[in-house]
Amino acid sequence: MKLFAALILWITVISAPDIASIRKMYPTVGKSEANAKEFTAKLAGIANTDETILVAYKAASILLDSKYEKKLSSKMNRFKEGAKLLESTITSEPNSVEIRMIRLSIQENVPGITGYKKNIKEDKAFIIAHINEQNATLKEYIKAFIVQSKSFSAKEKQSAK
Repeated sequence: MKLFAALILWITVISAPDIASIRKMYPTVGKSEANAKEFTAKLAGIANTDETILVAYKAASILLDSKYEKKLSSKMNRFKEGAKLLESTITSEPNSVEIRMIRLSIQENVPGITGYKKNIKEDKAFIIAHINEQNATLKEYIKAFIVQSKSFSAKEKQSAK
């Protein structure tokens, strides 16, 4: 029995995606259905009780994947599922710059008809106010997001470089 428990633990640790690989994939997931599906598959094993940042990326994967659903009802259900999950991560960690960046990246790219665009200004202001408090790796990652984002002005993008 102990061997079985150790094997399960080992498989869980090995198969859990690491945040560095998730961050590396995220900027390209919206570029194709294949990228979105791969990202969704990588995060499929994340439970809602796992590390909040991984849950936020899982929520983003659901939102991105909803774009490729064939039926409108399935598309809407997936979108609502992802948005609800992402909002729950922000509720549990409202001061996470990275989770705010994830929501901003989603909201600036979804169609207006979804009604899921109300936090763009809030998240942008939060990111600008708190980016310098982040560790070097996360700061560079967020700066790279700012440079390609639709929500930041040319002056803000230049400041991020």
